[in-house]
Amino acid sequence: MLHPDDIAAIAAELAEADRTHGVIPRITARYPDATVEDSYAIQGVWRDQNIAAGRRLVGRKIGLTSKAMQQATGITEPDYGVMFDDTVYESGAEIPVDLFSNVRIEVELAFVLAKPLEGPDCTLEDALAAIEDAVPALEILNSHIELEGRTIVDTIADNAAYGAMVLGDMRKRPDEIDLRWVPGVLSRNGEIEETGVAAGVLGHPATGVAWLANKFHQHGARLEAGEIILAGSFTRPMWVSRGDSVRCDYGPMGVIECRFV
Repeated sequence: MLHPDDIAAIAAELAEADRTHGVIPRITARYPDATVEDSYAIQGVWRDQNIAAGRRLVGRKIGLTSKAMQQATGITEPDYGVMFDDTVYESGAEIPVDLFSNVRIEVELAFVLAKPLEGPDCTLEDALAAIEDAVPALEILNSHIELEGRTIVDTIADNAAYGAMVLGDMRKRPDEIDLRWVPGVLSRNGEIEETGVAAGVLGHPATGVAWLANKFHQHGARLEAGEIILAGSFTRPMWVSRGDSVRCDYGPMGVIECRFV
């Protein structure tokens, strides 16, 4: 376990990297004994400082829930981070690329909770019963730690590499559509780059919501009504640069478009 002074120092490094859109050396290269618990503690310090500064928490992101993402990162267990209100865009948005580092896009579904969800024995059925709506979403990755050789400890400390999300216009209740078979066809500048279906996320995209509720129970917390849960990507991340136009077709759940400026 890291000393609290080290946890505070790393959180300050990451906050500065977020402010300047920079990248810091791997935490695990400098602190090889750092644990997953340490990395969530670092994330927690950063989160609490942002809340104290006036940012409003609107939900959580779950990462590394599909084989595609695990193979792309070399990390084999899910993680989670927090999402603030000023990181949410609507379809059609122009998004400043300079707000982020190592900018990539992922294809996901987001879930809005109608009621609280709590572990320790939360199931997929429990999660579906707590979900008000499913919404198509793109996640914008924002990595402040050098990518080469990073581990889940590095990623979690960096708020699970969350930068922002773009929400679609279509909402569906879980009983209106088989969420497993929602497709994603991701294009950059008119050329298809990635495809997948939502079943790639743990067999059902809402399984991650149940996983998160159980994980939160270990930390003495629960998911609250009204929170948005970004459930994890079912495609590999796609790199984007200034000037790129991004489009993702979710079939029966509509289309999301955005442009990076």
